[in-house]
Amino acid sequence: MTTKTDLSRPVIALDAMGGDVGPEVVVAGAELARERYPNLRFRIYGQEDAVRPVLARSPRVAAEAEIVHVDGVVLGTDKPAQAIRRARSTSMGLAIEAVKAGEAHAAVSAGNTGALMAMAKLALRTMEGIDRPALVALMPTMKSDSVVLDLGANTDCDAENLVQFAVMGAAFARTVLGLERPKVAFLNIGEEDMKGTEEIREAANLLRTAAVDLPLEFLGNVEGNGIAQGNTDVIVTDGFSGNIALKTAEGTAKLVTGLLANAYRNSWFTKLGYLFSRPALRALRDQLDPNNHNGAVFLGLNGVVVKSHGGANIKGFANAIGVAHDLVTQDIHARIHSDMENFAAHRTPSASGPSDSGKAA
Repeated sequence: MTTKTDLSRPVIALDAMGGDVGPEVVVAGAELARERYPNLRFRIYGQEDAVRPVLARSPRVAAEAEIVHVDGVVLGTDKPAQAIRRARSTSMGLAIEAVKAGEAHAAVSAGNTGALMAMAKLALRTMEGIDRPALVALMPTMKSDSVVLDLGANTDCDAENLVQFAVMGAAFARTVLGLERPKVAFLNIGEEDMKGTEEIREAANLLRTAAVDLPLEFLGNVEGNGIAQGNTDVIVTDGFSGNIALKTAEGTAKLVTGLLANAYRNSWFTKLGYLFSRPALRALRDQLDPNNHNGAVFLGLNGVVVKSHGGANIKGFANAIGVAHDLVTQDIHARIHSDMENFAAHRTPSASGPSDSGKAA
């Protein structure tokens, strides 16, 4: 069923037991994904007595799927170290192992983020030229989606890490958003070049020197209040700041929708106004719905691993599978490898040494 080189018919390993979704949403999401991408095939990892009845109701998936029975499940409460010790007896661990073994081109799971990241990093290792993987996802803006990384994989980063994130993020934007030269900026406390930490300033100098030979446009810095404007395609930061930015954006979206809902319940006049504004509100809700932007990726590993929201619905899980499909069929790793080689070849000798400041042990 599988071949590591046949990218035209990618095999996606699905963790059927991860997160809040369970086999019902995983299989239905795979069904919807196959409507969009008829070339997809699946290896579904989970408890067979829970998966097979659900799969019987999705004949198009069943025709292109193989169930791999496994009893173990990674719980949301499991610590990464606990999950790693049980990796080869869990649906999450075996889905990642399938990517390592060449039995699948990508793995998708809605399970425990910390466990998934730890297992993926241990099993797949980082690509040549990449020191650390970064967690990347799409964030809605006033114009279109923007790519944001790192979202929590690395709380402390040096200049070299940030530049690598920028190169990987630009490759991700070209692959998923179809941009030829994504606009890249570092998240900072000001747009001026002298603002921010030593690591950000050094990373900006490194990237500015090499950007002319890379398929990206380097803008410099963007402040937190500029993320939502959509003028930047790729926003790069360390995992500490990136995770705060992501959670703040998610909380703000819930605040806005909650305040609007309360406002329209205030009186008969506001309820009447709701009837007229319902199409616009529905469009706003769809734009802010995390299911429409589902599918975070651990970039920089020797394999594609996609993290779905734990509570994703069918459309959300299908979108996560779609991200995996795009990264595989457009060979994201070849793009990253080529861009990193270009960066290494064109950086100036004076900027060739990595910074020691901010480097995590």
